[in-house]
Amino acid sequence: MGMPASDRLGIDLHLADQELLAAKRIAVEPAGLTVPQYAALFVLAENAGISGAALARACQVTPQAMAVLLRHLTDRGLVERAPHRWHRNILETRLTDRGRAALELADDRASAVEQALHAEFTSAERDHLRQLLARATSALRRAADALD
Repeated sequence: MGMPASDRLGIDLHLADQELLAAKRIAVEPAGLTVPQYAALFVLAENAGISGAALARACQVTPQAMAVLLRHLTDRGLVERAPHRWHRNILETRLTDRGRAALELADDRASAVEQALHAEFTSAERDHLRQLLARATSALRRAADALD
């Protein structure tokens, strides 16, 4: 084995990510949403009319995964999709009133999770943490590129 577990920062990043996802899962559940569905509605609220492909990029999922997610949201009446008026092969996606209501409930609760995380650190610590995470992201991207 190349590195002992105690030296692998990826484990710590993974644990923090899993705790964030678990807390957000609990937060959005009363709205009848999953975390990926909440993320999609959150992006849609700021980007009405966005295409499924652009939404997939914004949510960092594959277009295929987004297509399934959008089908579920459409079937539940949370979003509506219609052809773009100039580009008929592009479907625009918008929140419905039901989707907006579900997002508001979920976001109130998800914001409480984010607020708890925010309150754990001073302003300077949050800035430093963001800088460290940006460096970690860059290092991981370089490592992946080197393996290609």
